[in-house]
Amino acid sequence: MTGPLPVTLPPLRGEVLSSWISRHADFYGVTPLTMLRHGLPDATSLEAIDFSLTNAQANRIAGMFGVSPQLVRSLSFAGAPKAAHRFIAKSPMQRCGRCTQTDVSPPPILRSELQGWRITCSHCGEPYQDKTTSDGERTLEPYRAAARRGETLLNNHAERRVETWLPPLEIARLLLMRRIPWPPPRDGDLWRYRLLGAIVPDFDAILARETSFPHSPKHPILPLCIRPALLAGVAIIDRAGPPMLKMLHGHMMGENRKRFVMATDHLVSPAIEWGPPQQFQLISNPGQMILSLKCQKSSNRPHSHI
Repeated sequence: MTGPLPVTLPPLRGEVLSSWISRHADFYGVTPLTMLRHGLPDATSLEAIDFSLTNAQANRIAGMFGVSPQLVRSLSFAGAPKAAHRFIAKSPMQRCGRCTQTDVSPPPILRSELQGWRITCSHCGEPYQDKTTSDGERTLEPYRAAARRGETLLNNHAERRVETWLPPLEIARLLLMRRIPWPPPRDGDLWRYRLLGAIVPDFDAILARETSFPHSPKHPILPLCIRPALLAGVAIIDRAGPPMLKMLHGHMMGENRKRFVMATDHLVSPAIEWGPPQQFQLISNPGQMILSLKCQKSSNRPHSHI
């Protein structure tokens, strides 16, 4: 087994494993993969270690850096649900203007800078910044409180495997499926209509101004400027309960409808009554919906303590 390095650098708060290894590589004047192979001779990819770290690998890396295996595992995404992996980028997408390290070279990469469900800094709570711009930020401002709730739901699912009655990461992906609005649009405009728009109508207005939208359940990371819509959609479904999913079935056709039903059917028929359907009125009144998210305490349905 390879011995420990003579000098090691402490991981920074929230740093991802590959970034920590890369900073050691820079310190020792070798490539990041060479540094990784000092502890794992058969390693072929630095990126893979963030997602597929095994206990045996964690033990060897821990020995190389003189830390506990638990610390090494906490820097990786290996413990996250598989559904979370699609929401984690390969390079930083967002930065915190307050917490970004400017006195460390090379600059570290934090876990939250790669997470496609975040809109705020995990350390200070300030809104994240990126290079994208859109009118969507102004359009989606009424949904900001709901988006923060959705961010918490997805983060608890991804980082702690906490779910309410629904798996938030899966629901977020399903909301990017195409839907058929009424009246049906021209064939050339069908790509503009996603299931999310049935819950957050302003999302349709945003896509109406776009020339393309490459995002889907397979590629669910949205630009930061319009990400609040997706997070708010998850929060609204979580608050409304399974009847909302049943309502959404009606917006689907063909193979997409079949896939959506297969993915959600076990959630649509719970043994609990969820109250009258007027909750759906919150969709067309974001201000009322946000007030409900802040004040409503659902005593008749289960909650995770977040």
